[in-house]
Amino acid sequence: MSDFGNKYEIKNTFNFFGRHWKLLSIVLVVSLVVSIAASLLVTKRYKSSVILFPTNSNRLSKAILADRYSLDYMDYGIERDCEYAIQILSSQSMEDDVCRRFKMMEHYGISADDPQKMFKLHENYRGNISVRRTEFLGVEVSVLDVDPQWAADIANYIAANYDTLCSRIQQDRSRDAYSIMTDVCMELENDIRALNDTLNKSRNRFDVEQLISNKTKELAELQTRMSQTKVDMARQVSYKFWLDQATPADKKAYPKRAVIVLLGTLGALALCILVLLVADRAMAEKKDDESAIG
Repeated sequence: MSDFGNKYEIKNTFNFFGRHWKLLSIVLVVSLVVSIAASLLVTKRYKSSVILFPTNSNRLSKAILADRYSLDYMDYGIERDCEYAIQILSSQSMEDDVCRRFKMMEHYGISADDPQKMFKLHENYRGNISVRRTEFLGVEVSVLDVDPQWAADIANYIAANYDTLCSRIQQDRSRDAYSIMTDVCMELENDIRALNDTLNKSRNRFDVEQLISNKTKELAELQTRMSQTKVDMARQVSYKFWLDQATPADKKAYPKRAVIVLLGTLGALALCILVLLVADRAMAEKKDDESAIG
């Protein structure tokens, strides 16, 4: 016997189940059948995953063309690069590319006339496609779908399209930078020509020559950076180390029918017991009140 404020006796538990065993047995059987039927109605979905490691976010041209080859173009990315990769892989641009490539609206059975079609498409996409960071600064892209081949194709496309999006961002940025550097180069060349024209007329030739030397050096450095930027504009390189490609799954990942049946059955049984306990307590209080009145 244990005492937690109200006395509890185990015989009361046996009495409770003895009084209600028929009802509890019926609830158990019915909930078991319903749970099994519900688990069979849930559509099977298969999971495919791809794992990649982002490369160092420094430009490849800088690693190769910079003085003394100061950067290793084989470096894995650091935590910052991993976060960048997750952001790009989870971006709206990526979602748009995937939905366009695989006709996801049609695949998910969303009508083109539905006023909420974009919201439903987004919810289905986010519900079936996930991006997460792994323990060792890798990125895992997982796709759930009713078709195992479809799931694998989408996962591999997302990993491949990551390079496309990164290149698009870098090339747009590089074009802007190249345009600005071109204008600055023209200004420096004009300044050098003007200084050369005044060199013979100037009394302080040393000062003018020093200015010419400084501007020539600045122009050379800028032209070196322009050559690096030009490489970034023209070349599409890989921004990842592709560790594992996705393959079609031969076993469903969802639903877990045993879990559905177990939780459904136990949940229904627990609810029934709770209702019976409340009912018994109410009847006991009613009898006590009648006895007190009598």
